[in-house]
Amino acid sequence: MTVMQRVVKPKNPRAKRALVKREPKIVENTKQSLFLHGKKTGEFMRKCLKDIYALKRQDSKLLQSKDQLLPFEDILPVERLAHEHDASLFAYATHSKKRPNNLIMGRMFNHHILDLIELGVDNYLGLEDFKNRKITVGNKPCMVFCGTQFEDLMEFKNLKNILIDFFRGVEATDVRLQGFEHALLFTATDDTIYMRSYKILLKKSGTRIPRVELEEIGPCMDLKIRRTKFASDDLKKKACRQPRHLKVGKKKNHSRDVFGTKLGRIHMTKQDLGQLQTRKRKALKKNTKKAKSTNNEASTSTAEPMEASQE
Repeated sequence: MTVMQRVVKPKNPRAKRALVKREPKIVENTKQSLFLHGKKTGEFMRKCLKDIYALKRQDSKLLQSKDQLLPFEDILPVERLAHEHDASLFAYATHSKKRPNNLIMGRMFNHHILDLIELGVDNYLGLEDFKNRKITVGNKPCMVFCGTQFEDLMEFKNLKNILIDFFRGVEATDVRLQGFEHALLFTATDDTIYMRSYKILLKKSGTRIPRVELEEIGPCMDLKIRRTKFASDDLKKKACRQPRHLKVGKKKNHSRDVFGTKLGRIHMTKQDLGQLQTRKRKALKKNTKKAKSTNNEASTSTAEPMEASQE
């Protein structure tokens, strides 16, 4: 027995525009994020969640609902909220005796869970603990990852990918030096990731290149990986698939060096350098008077032996 799916029709133009906005696009919008906290969330984790939300307030939503969610056991309520708010990323803060100061980060694909990771937060200092000027809202951060774990271990590699998705913001096509105001540093050791946040200061140096200084603004915290639930290889490959219109075709004889300079190779026949036209310089021109004198001397030198032989 076939079941007919219900087609949702918009009731007014505003609802129609909202549905069109949610439709798949060739160039997707900036990923939206949801920030949630459970019933038993202490002031420590609420402050931590609000400070992370402050770093990306432009493309995120902080929900005040205190529903007790269990993403690792039942992900359906989180998927429902993400679908309702059209969000691809979420962060959920909890606190319990078994898992104190717990932060769960995840991302969606096609409104279903893709990756899930649970982190423990220690040694937290918020934005209010640093009495200095902060960065502007909506600023795109410069992210730095230090440590071989981000390249060798699969858990750290996936965590790096999730953190880049969380904080990357709007994709920029041009770079302006004065636009770099925020730097996020993630340093990995054996089992801990140290997160630090800095404000980039460009000061006068007496030359065209400014002197760069870093000033810590928070938040800073120590993270430890507790539980993970990553997507399979097939699902991850499907999620990373690009539309055909965005794929750039291969161009023959084109390459780029380490600095991004475009290089081209040209195939041509062997050239006769003797007939190569160069710029005419005075130093390369032959003096006509000297040329005539040398020709006359050569002609007289050859004529004298002939006359002597005739005598």
